[in-house]
Amino acid sequence: MNDAELKSLVQQIGAGDKNAIDALYRQMEQPLYRFINIKLNDPFLSADILQDVFLDVWKGAAAFEGRSAVKTWMFSIAYRKVIDVFRKNARLTITDDLPEQVDEAPSAVAHISAAEDAAHLRVCLDGLKPDHREAIELAFYEDMGYREIAEITAVPEGTIKTRIFHAKKLLLHCLQGRMNAKVAL
Repeated sequence: MNDAELKSLVQQIGAGDKNAIDALYRQMEQPLYRFINIKLNDPFLSADILQDVFLDVWKGAAAFEGRSAVKTWMFSIAYRKVIDVFRKNARLTITDDLPEQVDEAPSAVAHISAAEDAAHLRVCLDGLKPDHREAIELAFYEDMGYREIAEITAVPEGTIKTRIFHAKKLLLHCLQGRMNAKVAL
């Protein structure tokens, strides 16, 4: 669903259309839940936060001016709610365990290799600063652009570009180091 269709749904929600909130929920539930749960690593709390996000969308749809993409607006709401949970619980770091990816490669060797690569990536991602990790996740796992990430995290777009640039270099260096160590064994 493109942004124009999502904006149309938000306008309908603003007019009190319950079918529109249902359609928006079906469209945005999985990416928002994945984003929240990656941060919190708690499926029950993540489901509660997801419901709060949609409640805020329901309440705020009439005031949505369309200055940002609907997806950006909704991820911003989710981001702020996750930050509120961290503040409430005085958590300083974000747990960013990546969900296991099912590899449909036919050979066992390919499965083992892919699992090792995923483990290497997970270790390297865990080694990044939270700001860098967050920018990488939004860019590559949620397929967002610099402007959207900047809006969600409330930092300048140039800062996001710099974070992603440095994070990619750090990830590449980490992955190369891990692969060299693997080959040396």
